[in-house]
Amino acid sequence: MAGVVAAGCGGDGYDALVVTGTVPATPYAGPLDLPYTTGDDGDAQESAGAAGRALECDGAIRAGDAGDAWSKGDGGSTPEEGLKAYFDIYKPELPERGYRVERSEGDRVLFSYDVGGRTKVAVVVARDQPRRPGWGPETSASCDPSEFPANWTKAHGYEIWTDRYGHRVPTTSVSSSPGAEHCDWQSAHFLDLGRYGRQYARDPHGVLPPGSLTAAYRAHVRMPAGARDTGYRFHDWRLWLTPDRRTAYVRTPDGVEAWPATASRFGCR
Repeated sequence: MAGVVAAGCGGDGYDALVVTGTVPATPYAGPLDLPYTTGDDGDAQESAGAAGRALECDGAIRAGDAGDAWSKGDGGSTPEEGLKAYFDIYKPELPERGYRVERSEGDRVLFSYDVGGRTKVAVVVARDQPRRPGWGPETSASCDPSEFPANWTKAHGYEIWTDRYGHRVPTTSVSSSPGAEHCDWQSAHFLDLGRYGRQYARDPHGVLPPGSLTAAYRAHVRMPAGARDTGYRFHDWRLWLTPDRRTAYVRTPDGVEAWPATASRFGCR
């Protein structure tokens, strides 16, 4: 990873918001004042302007935003304070240490968070914009959390699956998480297959609301003849699916579990 790695906290390997380090092999060379969209129109890269162009994601951009929610009194006196304002105002679920200046151009500075010498989070801060005095965020963009360091994703509760070759899989394709503790669902587990638009649940103690599952969870079943190994792994879980995808079959060291699809997307309040 480019940059000075220190023994920090928070699982990101750094001890400061902004660090110094080696410039990556291919730093962003384009302009920092690219136009960007606001609101819900446009894709993530269009919404992120130069920040979106500066990313070096292995997959698709996960998020891109224009920093239009700050005003007088929010800006800082330095670019570093403008970056801090980004985290203070928006509270993004992103690494909060280990950024470095990748590019400066007039009244704009590009900060990047790099993994393996490639930019995974980019934030452009600008100075003295209309109705926004001082330094503050203009655009930001990030890759999928699966491209962040494993110690950071683990510390922040992400369950990152891998493929059959051990490569981390984007959370937009497959992700999982335990149920919410404040609803006493912690004994349940959810599996989201974004690529298929399906959600499944493991509910060994029946804590989920009645009617929330399309069938009962079964702890011990025989693997159906038509099931195939997706290659997706999470620790000692291996995911198998049948062509109808009505049930997720999870092979464990103890056998095969049948996780039914959820009846609909539901949440805990």
